[in-house]
Amino acid sequence: MQLDDTICYCFHISKRKILNFIRVHRPRRASQISECGGAGTGCGWCVNYLKRYFAESQQDASNSSGTTEDLTAADYARQRAAYIKAGHGKPAAGALPLPTDEPPELSAGQQSN
Repeated sequence: MQLDDTICYCFHISKRKILNFIRVHRPRRASQISECGGAGTGCGWCVNYLKRYFAESQQDASNSSGTTEDLTAADYARQRAAYIKAGHGKPAAGALPLPTDEPPELSAGQQSN
């Protein structure tokens, strides 16, 4: 995941914003990251990532192994969609829509072969 990729799809919060919030506000608990625009309070998908970023911030920088994930933004979005579709969470109103794996429907007037 890149810094400008969205972590919290429900409230449109990027990884950069979350990491800056942790750096500036120094939350004492991972749950306090929710003060960053409501991150983690919608469908719940991003909570484990917020906990990871918090844990990384608590480690000595010299001992940090860097990022804990090798996901692309597209993989992250697909995994979140699977989480939602499996009934594990409900996106907040205004959340980014789930990606679809289905081909786009033909618009009126187009015919399939």
